[in-house]
Formats: sequence, C-alpha cells, structure tokens
Amino acid sequence: MVAERPLRILQVSTADAAGGAEKIAWNLFQAYRARGYGAWLAVGYKHSDDADVLLIRNHEVLGGWSCFWRGPHTRLQSLGGRVRGAWRLSRLAHRLDDHGRLRDTDRGVEDFRLPGAWRLLSLTPQPPDIVHCHNLHGGYFDLRALPWISRQVPVILTLHDAWLLSGHCAHSFDCERWKTGCGHCPDLTIYPAVHRDGTDYNWRRKRKIYAESRLYVATPSRWLMHKVEESMLAPGVVEARVIPNGVDLSVFHPSNRQAVRAALGMPQDLKVLLFVANGIRQNIWKDYRTMRASVAKVAERMHGQGVLFIAMGEEAPPERIGQAEVRFIPYQNDPETVARYYQAADVYLHAARADTFPNTVLEALACGTPVVATAVGGIPGQVKGLGIAGCGLRNLGLNGYRMEEATGVLVAPGDVESMAEATMALLSNEPLGKRLGENAAQDARQRFGLEAQVAMYLEWYRAILTRKNANYSTL
Repeated sequence: MVAERPLRILQVSTADAAGGAEKIAWNLFQAYRARGYGAWLAVGYKHSDDADVLLIRNHEVLGGWSCFWRGPHTRLQSLGGRVRGAWRLSRLAHRLDDHGRLRDTDRGVEDFRLPGAWRLLSLTPQPPDIVHCHNLHGGYFDLRALPWISRQVPVILTLHDAWLLSGHCAHSFDCERWKTGCGHCPDLTIYPAVHRDGTDYNWRRKRKIYAESRLYVATPSRWLMHKVEESMLAPGVVEARVIPNGVDLSVFHPSNRQAVRAALGMPQDLKVLLFVANGIRQNIWKDYRTMRASVAKVAERMHGQGVLFIAMGEEAPPERIGQAEVRFIPYQNDPETVARYYQAADVYLHAARADTFPNTVLEALACGTPVVATAVGGIPGQVKGLGIAGCGLRNLGLNGYRMEEATGVLVAPGDVESMAEATMALLSNEPLGKRLGENAAQDARQRFGLEAQVAMYLEWYRAILTRKNANYSTL
C-alpha cells in the first residue's frame, strides 16, 4: 500500500493574467496551493514570476528557423498600437516561423503545430495526478496531444466558451452548424478568426481527437453543458458536471456605498451605473451599443437627476450621452479596486450578444449590486430575474422570480427600451433596488463562492482518482 500524499494538480490555461477564463484558473491554482496540494499552472503566456507557473515552450522545440522568426514576432507584437503597421508585420513573422503553419493559415486550418503540449507532463517536479485544462485556444496548445495525455492521467476540460465544439469560433451566435459539421461558415472573423473557410476540416479533426480521448468535462452553466451534449465532443466524455464559477467573497462583498464613493472621489448625489469587460466598445461578445442607448434613455427620464455610467476595461476620454456622463476606466489588476466600483454602483448593467457565465455578473451580485442584463447564454443561471408586473416594472423578467428572491432583471438581447425601463425602476424605487441588492449578496454567498467551487472540483478529483486508484480514498 502506497502511503497517502498530497494531491498533485496541474492546470493548463492560456495565461496567468488576463480575462475571465484565466482568472478562474488562477484562483483555483492559488486555492489549491494554499490548501497544501501540489499545484502548478502551465500557461502559453507567462506574465508573473511565480515559480509554480510553468511556461509551455513551443518555439524552442521547433528549431532554429522558428527561433529566428520568434524574435521579430515578439518585438513587433510589443509595438502594436504604438507603431503603424507593427501588428501586421508581427502576424507575418509569426506565420513565417514555420512553413507548415504558413500553409495551414492560408487554408484556414487551426494552428495545432505547438509541440510543447506533448511535453506537458514533464513540466512539473513530480508527475501530476490530475490535469485540469481551461481554454486551449490562443495559439499555445496542440489539441492532438489530448488522446495521449488522457491515457496517462485523468484530464478535466473546463469549458469557458464553445471553441472546442466548433470549426473555429468561440461562440457561434445563431449558427448551429457546429452540431452536425461546420463548413460554409457565415462569419470567419469571429474570434479566433481564420483567413479561409477550413472549418469543415477543423470540425472533423476535433471530432477525431475527442473520439480517441477519455475526457472529464465541466461547464459553469447548464446552457453550455447542453451544447456539449449536442456536440462532437460528447463521444469523448467519460463524465460531465456543471460546476459554477466562484468569486472570492472576502473581496467581493457589500460595503457602505457612501464611504466607498468618498474613497473613490465619486459624487454622492449621482445615480451610478457600471459595466465591466475586457475591452468595452469593440468587444464582439458584449453589446455596448444597447447599453449606451439605454443609459441615454434613463438619463433623459431622470428629470434633472445626474447619471454617471462607468465603463471599466478600456481607456478612453470621457463623453456625454445626452444627460449622462460616461467615464472609461482602464482594466484594473487589483481585485480590491474592482470590488469598490461594484460597491459604489446603484445598478450593474450587462448587455451581451453571447456570454457563457461572466465573472463580472457574479462579482456584482456578490457586492450586493442588483443586475440588469440580457438573457443570453448562461446569464439566466446567474441572475434571478424579477418577473412580476408592478413595482414600477412591466412583466420584463425572463425567468420570473418573486421580489423576495429576485437579484436583478433580465431582458431580451438588443432590447434598449426594456433595459432602460428596468434600470429606471431600480433607480427610482429605492426599496426595490435595496431589496434586490440584498437578495443578490445572499444568493452569491449560497451559490457562487470560490470556496464552493474549489470544494466541488476537489470532490470530483477524489471521485475520479478513487475509481482509478484506491490510494486516493481521501484527500
């Protein structure tokens, strides 16, 4: 009988510091390590100096030609946005670093020429017991390594979007070709974009990879799990679970709004609306146009009451939308700073065209800020939408909770008038807004804490390894 030892968990993510999916992987990594487990995070792009964050090296493996072009690619990429034409030259250098990659790019074939993935299990000081993968797109991971890795060690895939299910896109909007086979793609520019329509080949190649793999699949929402069940990923799934994302409730929690506004230098007499995203106006998943138009309607109907709309995640000059002021705030790395903006806001607005399970909605709820959001993707699983006529609202709510339970209001995507009306109702009816904010904080504590997410994953690891090896009967 082998003596029990701490579990060793290797997570795989695009980067150690970036958007929502990377934040989830980072939070789990930190939580596991704090509990005494062997925890590592393997990434395609490393920004921290954390010794337990391991870089998946691809270009060093490819040889001299690749290394020669990797230098110009990296230097030009760093100049993007500051030197005219640098981004285009960077992309050209990236394509030239491998002749096969150049041919694949021209055919619209997704780039899997990334040999570092085959060395994944040798990155850690000791062999991992679990490999837990997050987003695998981003030009750092060879998906063809999954069958081999999953035969060596249990592999969990946590989906943060639908890229694994399609011929190229992270979200397909209204297109459903991903169910039966891509091809004749209606929009090749959707991230991650491809130059030509190789989506049929990409889809079939992914289907073959999954069929040869043994994968444990998690999604944060039932909406995305339903897509998994209808996709070509399904035959490769050994077991699947819905595990909601969690937020750190020691950081994201209600606070005194007046005190927080004073600390931020924010006027006390304004009605404050907030939206947070990685990029605001050009983010194809979000719908800034609908929010902007809704804010204009709200400000027009407030009859002299000042309205401030804070858009966090982009640096831009302030502007006015009718009677409302708009302030753009750059992306903030410090979670404590981000939390203060949620705590200062009267309402969190979130209009999206596609969204899986946005962290920002969870963070707003945890801070006791009622949410007005579009009912797309996994958002109805986050926000308990008020669905009763009255309280200054028409029957807007799309999942119909009573005021005693509701945490916000859900509206149809692109519905400017409904978003404005819902926002107006929460701003003008202070008891309603207060009640929904209290409900939001309580519901977040019950459903969306980071501790709960960590516990669910650890319990799943235990169940998987218990079936594989009786030595892991306890953690």
